[in-house]
Amino acid sequence: MTESSNSTMEEARVSNEERVTQLRDLIDTLRIAEEIAGKGYLISSSELADLMDINASAVTSRGDHWSWRNWVVSRVRREGNQILWQLERVD
Repeated sequence: MTESSNSTMEEARVSNEERVTQLRDLIDTLRIAEEIAGKGYLISSSELADLMDINASAVTSRGDHWSWRNWVVSRVRREGNQILWQLERVD
């Protein structure tokens, strides 16, 4: 029973470490989004998809204006074969 108990505690510790790592990654993502919005940068569909951790086609299928977390995402223009998006912070 001690081995099982130790194993369960180890799994909980690893799981907790993984959750903390995921939260740190989320904070990094949100900081990046904040900087993009704050500086008025435009980003492509593929860059936005990477930021959101979704497929690029999922970005374009959402329409021209939609919300993601604390931001409104707006389609700004097309440059060649790329659609450019702008993030605007909302509270």
